[in-house]
Amino acid sequence: MSKINIGGQAVIEGVMMRAPRSLAIAVRRPTGDIVVRKEEVIPLSERFPIVKLPVVRGAVALFSSLITGIKALNFSANEAMVEEEKEGEEKQELSSWAMAGTMAVAFGFGILLFFILPLYLTKLLTPIIGTSNIVFNLVDGVIRVVVFILYIFAISRMNDIQRVFQYHGAEHKSIFAFEAGDALTVENVRKYSCLHPRCGTSFLLIVMLVSIVVFSLIPKLWPFYLKAGSRIVLLPLIAGLSYELLKWSAKNDQSPIVRLLIAPGLGLQRLTTREPDDSQLEVAIRSMEEALEVNSGYKDDRLVI
Repeated sequence: MSKINIGGQAVIEGVMMRAPRSLAIAVRRPTGDIVVRKEEVIPLSERFPIVKLPVVRGAVALFSSLITGIKALNFSANEAMVEEEKEGEEKQELSSWAMAGTMAVAFGFGILLFFILPLYLTKLLTPIIGTSNIVFNLVDGVIRVVVFILYIFAISRMNDIQRVFQYHGAEHKSIFAFEAGDALTVENVRKYSCLHPRCGTSFLLIVMLVSIVVFSLIPKLWPFYLKAGSRIVLLPLIAGLSYELLKWSAKNDQSPIVRLLIAPGLGLQRLTTREPDDSQLEVAIRSMEEALEVNSGYKDDRLVI
């Protein structure tokens, strides 16, 4: 079991854990009890061998994580607001169309905020920075990273988001304990760090940095609408390359050079994680135990984000 790579995501009043062949979401209701949804997951690579290819697997991981994450958030939002279930009453969850709409809005907002806005601001600065393609893309990249960090900082000040970030810390601590082979108890899990090298926060920062290099390949003479459109088209490539870098760094995180390279991502996690309390650790542990039970000892080296 120690060779299984497990990833996770903080949700509203809970944690989702993902093993190679399973998924579990544990949420604490206002009544204090923990409700769990778990299921077996068939890896896409078994149905579509092309998904195993480097870079391709990263692009697929990005979009599948987005779908899974929104479903988990929907489940947690419903359960976190349930005080007591009335007989015969059914919970209302998002339909497939509503889910698709939510994903489209979330994805579109991310593209506009982190890719189109920095491009537009850099275009406005052209009279100051000149027409050098290298300088243009460096300034664009710096603006993109700054916007990303400011966005994370802004939402981290919200009380509800701070609780999500506490569950994020609980998720990381539980994964660390599992990877160390410790028994999954609150006492054991509590001692570990909230900062994990395979965190999605680090992945997003890598995406921001990789995009600087990839976008430098776009001809500087292209009009704004072509540059903006090409950024959307190149997102799968950027996600794939970023995934490979994250996978490589996770396997070599004992190297001093790699530790230096992943330090910015770990630093950014100080904004997206908070120290959890014991009740939150219990939820993360429950989620992991349920995911491992469904996973049934299956082993591989697939990196889960």
